[in-house]
Parts: sequence; C-alpha cells; structure tokens
Amino acid sequence: MTTDDRQIQELFGRLMQAWTDNDAVAYGACFTEDSDYVSYDGTRAIGRHDMQNAHDQLFRGVLAGSALVGGVESIRHVAPGVAIVHGTASVLMPWRSKLPKRRLSRQTLVAVRTDRAWRFTALHNGRVRPVQIPPPNSLPSHMAQAMGQAARRLGVGRPTPRT
Repeated sequence: MTTDDRQIQELFGRLMQAWTDNDAVAYGACFTEDSDYVSYDGTRAIGRHDMQNAHDQLFRGVLAGSALVGGVESIRHVAPGVAIVHGTASVLMPWRSKLPKRRLSRQTLVAVRTDRAWRFTALHNGRVRPVQIPPPNSLPSHMAQAMGQAARRLGVGRPTPRT
C-alpha cells in the first residue's frame, strides 16, 4: 500500500469517526470547500458549508447517536493527486446491535491532494440494492419489446431512430 493510499484510507476512517461522533464540523473537514455531495436519496449539497449544515441537522435530529460503519473497497489513482475511492458503509442506529442489509450503501468519492492533506471533493452515495437484469428471451424482455412495437404503431412515445 502506498503512502497516498494509506492517507486516503485514514481520511475515510476520519469521515466515519466524525459521523459516529455526530460531529458535523469534523465531518465537513474531510471535504474541500467546493465539494459536491449527493446523498442516497439524490439530495445534492454544493459546497462544504451546505453539506456540513445538513449533517449538523441530521446529527442533532433523526441520526442523533448513529454510527457510520464500513470501509474502503478500492482506490484508483486517475491523475497525480486525484483518486477515485469506492467504499461501503451503513448507518447503525443507536437502538440496533447489527446492520440491516437494506441500509448498506456504496460511496463513490473523488479524493484530491490539497496543499494540506488529502480531502474528498465529491461524494455520491447510493443504496446497495442490485436489480437482476432479465435475459433477452425472458417474459419481461418480450413484454418490453412488444410494448415498444405497439407504441411505434400507435405513433406514441419516442420516435424510432433512423440510420
């Protein structure tokens, strides 16, 4: 493991600890001032200030006493001083002793090396709920194809692309 990878993993650890401490300021300190944060429900906070304020409300409200449990899955350096980080984490509410499977989330983060240390400049959080892709010869696929053909015959929906 490289020094950069170790520092990025430590940053992810600080992020989880700040959440577990319900400390919005420490949580925000893991991000750049101009960070972009997309929550699991699609809510977007632009800038550390907005993201930190939202987490302060959460930590004093519905997520009070919660812990963030998880870890880094992978780190991929895409340019000098820039890395894509994938992690998984879940919020453990204070009345639970184990994590519910449906609460597992995957984070995609962009880490940048600043003049002071590594910080996250973007985070996108999504629930881990894989959807099975129906095979091309399955009933759902045949139904979708038939509906598309009917829509074209009726002249509704998206026009057929011309080649």
